[in-house]
Amino acid sequence: MTDRIIAIGDIHGCSTALKTLLTAIDLRGTDTLVTLGDYIDRGPDSSGVVETLCNLLGSCNFVPLLGNHELIMKDALQDSGKFNYWMNCGGDATLGSYGGDVRNIPQHHMVFFQHCRSFYESPDHIFVHASYQHDLPMNEQFPEVIFWEHLTEEVPPPHYSGKKVFVGHTPQIDGEIYDMDHLLLLDTFCFGGKWLTAIDVTSGEMWQADNHGNLREKPV
Repeated sequence: MTDRIIAIGDIHGCSTALKTLLTAIDLRGTDTLVTLGDYIDRGPDSSGVVETLCNLLGSCNFVPLLGNHELIMKDALQDSGKFNYWMNCGGDATLGSYGGDVRNIPQHHMVFFQHCRSFYESPDHIFVHASYQHDLPMNEQFPEVIFWEHLTEEVPPPHYSGKKVFVGHTPQIDGEIYDMDHLLLLDTFCFGGKWLTAIDVTSGEMWQADNHGNLREKPV
């Protein structure tokens, strides 16, 4: 049986959708699971999302990536002058899920954030939160591009490596993935009432769940 590489788009506090997806995917120990960042903010249960992700550690090759919302939270917790900016970016929902007090954020959640990566590469694929510079290796990418640049601003050409790239960050309000052949966009607007998307990047099998626990699967 071929080892799977599965990517999940922006979760944004949608713990019910995440748990529904994970049940459908039925992770194996040989799977690689890459989550594309933005686990928190906007949706109703950021703390539940982070706890669910923490529980995945050791169950497979789990590779969590950083999103810009994790960076916003980190800045707010280190600099009180940036706290209101986090609240205005959906941090109020995250704070509410921790009982309204940052002191309620468990230490193991903070450790999880510290271990999130900026990108991940397999032999044939690249995974990154927002976008990329097509002519640079991933370890030389500019942070403002890989964490912040929306595809509404610029769609990059194929990466010089020839690898297919999987990103989130730019929400697709119709709930459908945006497939540009060389680039697949997996933020399908779950917090806005649409879907959380997972895809097996080798077979093309896809799962989507909403925050009511509804599931739809698409064949290979």
